[in-house]
Amino acid sequence: MAAVATAPPARRGATKAGRTPQAGPSPQAGKGKNGALAWLVIPALVFFVGFAVLPLIGVLVLSFTNWDGIGAISPAGLANWFSIFSDPLMYNALWLTFVIMVVSWLVQTPISLLLGTFTAGSQKYRAVLAVLYFLPLLLSSAAIAIAYKALLDPNFGLAEGLRLPFLAQDWLGLPELALGVVIFVIAWQFVPFHTLIYQGGVRQIPKSLYEAAEIDGAGRVKQFFFITVPQLKYTIITSSTLMVVGSLTYFDLVFVLTGGGPGNSTRILALDMYLKGFKANLMGPASAVAVILVAIGLALALLLQRIGGKDNSGSQLEGL
Repeated sequence: MAAVATAPPARRGATKAGRTPQAGPSPQAGKGKNGALAWLVIPALVFFVGFAVLPLIGVLVLSFTNWDGIGAISPAGLANWFSIFSDPLMYNALWLTFVIMVVSWLVQTPISLLLGTFTAGSQKYRAVLAVLYFLPLLLSSAAIAIAYKALLDPNFGLAEGLRLPFLAQDWLGLPELALGVVIFVIAWQFVPFHTLIYQGGVRQIPKSLYEAAEIDGAGRVKQFFFITVPQLKYTIITSSTLMVVGSLTYFDLVFVLTGGGPGNSTRILALDMYLKGFKANLMGPASAVAVILVAIGLALALLLQRIGGKDNSGSQLEGL
């Protein structure tokens, strides 16, 4: 009885304090979770190394060799690189690639942004129009190029079928028109893709921002420029990265539509690589062009990410 009487009553606070070693997850449990996550990364890492890193290393090695695609491979040192940088066709292809890249961005970005904002509305007619806008995404680049090549034919295309004098000219046969047609067809194909990106971004913007702007008397135009566009900063960076880096790979559409002609007016860098490697059987110089394409794409992607900056929302939440 005395022993029971002298024992101090258990306190609720002491009980919580005494649970500190067993309350949180043990370090071993954390290691097990990280180990499981590491195993999930391994398949993607294997595919990336097997289908991206190793082929890139192979192309880099091949750029220092002489090979016609069939016979034996012999070392060439820096001869292929010297020949590439002394070839005026390469500089012309590089210039055309950057022209298509810049003009495509200037054309596609505002159109995609406006269409994405429009289709993000909840009205049913906007959903119907969104389906129509996205139809080009269902077609391949080769099919689109064949269709436009037939439509723009001066003898059997729209000009002859609809009797439109404006279209009665050789759009793909004149150097001053062919590049513009290529840019237009590229925009027609890829604007729906970037519209879809902007549509998703606009739908993530809190509606409370627009409600507060309406209370302050801001109209639709001010809401677009002072709420929608700033809130889509990282969406614009993502779309621009895909657009700019993707412009380096417009091979199939240009190859089917113009073949690089007339002359060399649409011979972009990717097409120049193909013509060197598979038409002239110069795999070494073609591999050097491929390495240049990868380097330009990587540099542009890193530059755009640097321009976009970092998202500081997480650090701001930690400080609250």
